Parts: sequence; structure tokens; C-alpha cells
Amino acid sequence: MKANLLFLHALSPLHVGTGQGVAVIDLPIAREKGTDIPIVPGSSVKGVLRTACEDEDIRKKVFGPETGNASEHAGSAQFTDQRLVCLPVRSLAGVFAWVTSPFMLQRLKRDAETAEIDVSHEIPEVSNEEDCFVLSETILKLPVDGADRIVLEDVICTPQTNEAAKSWAQWLGKHLFEHKEWQKTFAQRFCIVHDDVLGYLLDVGTEVTARICINDEKKTVAHGALWYEESLPAESVLAGLMVIDPVEATEYEVTQTIKEIMAQPLQVGGNTTVGRGLCRMVMVLGGA
Repeated sequence: MKANLLFLHALSPLHVGTGQGVAVIDLPIAREKGTDIPIVPGSSVKGVLRTACEDEDIRKKVFGPETGNASEHAGSAQFTDQRLVCLPVRSLAGVFAWVTSPFMLQRLKRDAETAEIDVSHEIPEVSNEEDCFVLSETILKLPVDGADRIVLEDVICTPQTNEAAKSWAQWLGKHLFEHKEWQKTFAQRFCIVHDDVLGYLLDVGTEVTARICINDEKKTVAHGALWYEESLPAESVLAGLMVIDPVEATEYEVTQTIKEIMAQPLQVGGNTTVGRGLCRMVMVLGGA
């Protein structure tokens, strides 16, 4: 078996739901049970890629036969859940920040090492909830009471430059974005906060939208047609693994098929007709 690392970058708000409401949110996003970290389930990733594969023979070899004939053989591509790596959070300076935490980076590093991708960067330890790590060229700082601060939503942090943060920003930017300008933009907005701070931002930093259906005759909200749904904001970055087990398709066939599919933006999750779920996917080959 061979593993590759997959990145998913949301170009518009992303809603992959759980099918059941939580508190006042009727349609929440999918989250891990133990960590509450937002995810895109591996089944959703596989379904999107399978649908986008137009060659019927290749589709069957790579992703497996249709449901009715599933016993014939398994697919040659297996997908883990895409877990959140960087959450875009509103910032008082620089518009927004790509925010992550040591735990998020630790899990990403483990996935990369599973795929035999070289990640020699240390996991920075943010010991205080008031601190955050940024690069020297950050555009997130602003003066508050005579000192530099970074304000994320309603969280005020003290910025500190850190070599590990720089290494991670450069590594992520290089794999996420082809163009140098976007790599620079990512580095300027990259921010590592305490795990507990990120846990709070995961609660307040998602989008919650009221959706309605209008009664055409009365021009009022149709009975029972007001609901609230949650989405990951545009610019969210997630990552997971694709494992190749050459049951019917070869390793080359699987890799080339997925790369060709990912050459164009893909629609992930629900609400296609209202512009939700447009995403880029990037594959980093194992052994790189």
C-alpha cells in the first residue's frame, strides 16, 4: 500500500452535515466525536471524486463497482476523513487569519509521516492562552494600549515570532498554493494559537445562516420552512490521507486519475445551487 496526503481548500462556505440538529442549529457540520474538530468524511471525498470521474471503466477500477455489484471487488483508493488544519478567523488587522494549533499540526505531521512525506519541522508549544505565534512579516498585528496585539474574533493575543511557525507556514503554503503571491499571503496571515483557544474559535468561528422558503401566494415563510445551518467559512483548509491498495487499478492509474480530477474545482457537500461547497483539492505524493 502507498499513501498520499490530500489537502482540501474551501473556495466558498462548506457544509457537510450530520443530518441532525444540535441546540439551535438545525443542520450542523460534521465533527469528530472526541475532539469536536470539523471534518469532511472520507465517504464524501470518495463520492465527490467518483462522481467527477467520467470514464466508467476507470471509475469502477479505482473507486469500486456500483452499490449493487459491490461484492465484485473493492476500490483501489481509500480515503480518510479530511480534518480541519487551518480555520479562517476574522481579525481586526489584516482582514482574517489562517489559525491553527499545536494539536492540529501534530496530527497533520503524523499523517504526512504516514505518507512518507518529509516534515522535519518541530511542533511549537504555545504554553499560554494569551500568546500566539506568527511570522515577522505578519499583517495581523495592531497596537493596543501601547503594545502589539492580535485580535481574533473577541480573543486578544500577544504575538511572538517563532521559527517553527515560519517553517510550517512555508511548508503549507508551498503545498497549498502554486503561485508565490498566494504563498506570501498565507504566510502573512498564518497564526498558531493555544489548543484551548482554537477550541473556542471552532465554536464561534463557523458560519450559521438562516435559511427560509417563501410561500408564493402569501409571500410569507412557509410553515416549518425556517432553519439554521452551519458551514465552515471560505478559505478553510483541511487535510487527510488517500491510501492506494491496487486491487484492480495500478498505483499509477489511481494517482493519475485523482490528479486529473483535482485539476478543476470540485463541489463538496450540500447546497450547490446557493454557491456552497466549491473547493480545491491538492494531492502531495507520498515519499516527497
